[in-house]
Amino acid sequence: MGLRRLIKFNQLIITHHQSNDIRGAFIMARFTLPRDLYHGENALEALKTLEGKRAIVVVGGGSMKRFGFLDKVCDYLKEAGMEVALFEGVEPDPSVDTVMKGAAMMREFEPDWIVSIGGGSPIDAAKAMWAFYEYPDTTFEQLCIPFNFPKLRKKARFCAIPSTSGTATEVTAFSVITDYKKGVKYPLADFNITPDVAIVDPALAETMPKKLTAHTGMDAMTHAIEAYVSTLHCDYTDPLALHAIKMISRDLVASYNGDMKARASMHNAQCLAGMAFSNALLGIVHSMAHKTGAAYSGGHIVHGCANAMYLPKVIKYNSKNPEADKRYAEIAAFLGLEPTTDALIAHIKNMNKQLDIPTCIRDYEGGIIDEKEFLEKLPQVAELAVGDACTGSNPREITPAQMEKLLKCCFYDEEVDF
Repeated sequence: MGLRRLIKFNQLIITHHQSNDIRGAFIMARFTLPRDLYHGENALEALKTLEGKRAIVVVGGGSMKRFGFLDKVCDYLKEAGMEVALFEGVEPDPSVDTVMKGAAMMREFEPDWIVSIGGGSPIDAAKAMWAFYEYPDTTFEQLCIPFNFPKLRKKARFCAIPSTSGTATEVTAFSVITDYKKGVKYPLADFNITPDVAIVDPALAETMPKKLTAHTGMDAMTHAIEAYVSTLHCDYTDPLALHAIKMISRDLVASYNGDMKARASMHNAQCLAGMAFSNALLGIVHSMAHKTGAAYSGGHIVHGCANAMYLPKVIKYNSKNPEADKRYAEIAAFLGLEPTTDALIAHIKNMNKQLDIPTCIRDYEGGIIDEKEFLEKLPQVAELAVGDACTGSNPREITPAQMEKLLKCCFYDEEVDF
């Protein structure tokens, strides 16, 4: 559909066409956030105010238990008068199988609150579990169609508590689930899965390892930049995106190097970026990251690191579109740089260098992605990336042939000149 994107907002269908000639063409649109967002020191205590009979807590690995946060969550929910059940062990990049297991447990326990704590993976998984809990007969294929979820909240409401500073899934209408049998990541998109309550407590982010801090931080930077140049950006999303970019530029490297004041600031910045992209949508950096992440036998390309590697190349590609070029220059100017796209690209590359992020897929984790396999799978991966849900709001159209060229630039760290 190119720059025209048909989006279903519940019962409202809008065909949105970004105009370069009319600033702020007043087409009816939707801006959705959680009803309540608690932030700052000890925000976790807001769980005591939730009202319900039963809550299921969905969590990932052992870090939330090891640092005592899982016990706090359970204690606060019990203090609120609820019976509590745990679904533990959601893996990084959660699978379809995990989602189905969690939904089955929910149908047995019948919670009226779903509370998920941890990184993007357990929260993303819990969102998908929620849909299958309320609608056992739905299919994963149906949910993969953007904005095609059935109406939720018939059985439960949702509270998200992030421990990483990047995905912002606590405020977004998105979830990413991996089908390992097919080697594909599916981005789920629907305003129904925007959480009811988000709790952004900086104490949780203090537990992040150094590499995770870098990868999630550049994921947040990509969210904000893609939201600002998206064909669906608007007056409500632009200030959120710009301020997030400024905060991330200022604080991410310091956070990576152990500054906990900067770490707390990054926790807020990634949330602002999430508010922006959940409503403006994203672009082909994410399309490429979704479809390359699980595609190769050598290992998984971590989502945030993929975004960081691909972002400079995509900015260069998109800058052939005059409106995108202008908006990239606006970002550069807002950061106090020379007001050009190239200055922004140089800034991002410098941040990646300070964060020890490789420049290309070939160098990722010492070269675990085999060149021959990459080239063999290139046509299929390119076609899947073009068909990804994030491609429709990218500011410049792209064909499968162009996507192949762009992915090769990302593999070999070659200049984008097309």
